[in-house]
Amino acid sequence: MSDYLWDKSGAVDPEVERLEQLLAPLAHRPSKPKPAWSFRPLLAVAAALVAIVGTAAALLYPIGTATQGALWAVEPLMGAPRVTGTAVETDGGSRARVELGVIGFVDLEPGSRLRLVRRTASEHRVALDAGTLHARIWAPPRLFVVDTPSAAAVDLGCAYTLRVEPGGGSLVEVTSGWVAFEAKGRESFIPAGAACRTHPEKGPGVPWYVDAPERLKSSIDGAANGDVTALAALLEAARARDGVTLWHLLRHGSEASRGTVYARLAALAPPPAGVTREGVLAGDRRQLDAWWDTLGLGEAGWWRLWRAAAPR
Repeated sequence: MSDYLWDKSGAVDPEVERLEQLLAPLAHRPSKPKPAWSFRPLLAVAAALVAIVGTAAALLYPIGTATQGALWAVEPLMGAPRVTGTAVETDGGSRARVELGVIGFVDLEPGSRLRLVRRTASEHRVALDAGTLHARIWAPPRLFVVDTPSAAAVDLGCAYTLRVEPGGGSLVEVTSGWVAFEAKGRESFIPAGAACRTHPEKGPGVPWYVDAPERLKSSIDGAANGDVTALAALLEAARARDGVTLWHLLRHGSEASRGTVYARLAALAPPPAGVTREGVLAGDRRQLDAWWDTLGLGEAGWWRLWRAAAPR
C-alpha cells in the first residue's frame, strides 16, 4: 500500500492525482491581516448583486405583454391551469408550476390564484389572492415578494409554503432559509422549521417552531392579544428553543405583558451586555437586535443590511 496519502512518499495513484488537481482551488491558504472596513462597501456590493441577479432574471424570463404572449412560464402539474394575462388560476382539479427564470419557481395547489404585480431588475413581486403556493427561491434577499391580503411575504433565499386562509389571514411555514412578513409597520422573521400567521387587522403575528409544545402553539394568539391565562400557559411551555416566539412577543405583544415575557426570555436566554430591561420594554431596536443575535438564529444585522441595500 502506498504511503502517498499519509506523507507524500511512494507512487502516486493517477486517480488520487486527478482528485488533488480538482480540489486544489479549495486548499487552505494562510489568512492575511484583515483591513479595517465599514458596512458601506458591503452595502454597495449587496445592492449590485441584487441588481445583477434581477437583470439576469429579467433577461432570461422576459415580461412581454398580454398581446405579445403569456406573461408566465407555466407548467401544468395536474389538470388544466388557466393563464389569463397577468394571472394564473388553478381550479379544484389542477395544479401548476410557475417558473421564475433564474430565481426559482412556485407550485400552485388546487383552488389558487396568483397575479404578477411587478417585475423589475430589483424586485419580482406577485400576489397570492387565494389558495396555496410552495416557493423554492435561490436569489438574493428581498428580490422575490408575495403579497397576500394581510401582509407581504419577503423571501430571504429559501423554501416555504404560503397559504391564504378564509377571512384574509395567511399562514407561512418555512422549510429552509428565512421569510419575513411585513405589513402595517410590523415585521416578523420566520426561520426554517417555523411558521407564522398574519391577521387582516394587525398584519404579521408571532412565529413559532412547528415542533413546539401544543400548549404553546395554541396560546400564541391569545397571548399576543393580552390574554393573561394564555400568556401564562405559553411562558410555562416555552423551551430555550422558543426564544424566537418570546422575542416577537416582546415586539408584538401587549404592553402590559412585556415585563413578564422579558423575565421568561431572560431566564431561558440571558440578555447580552448592554441589553437592559428598560431598553427592551421601551422597544429599543438595537437592544432587541443584540438579544436576537444571541438566540442562535443568525444575526439581525444581515437582514437590516439587505433591506438597506435593496434598490427601491
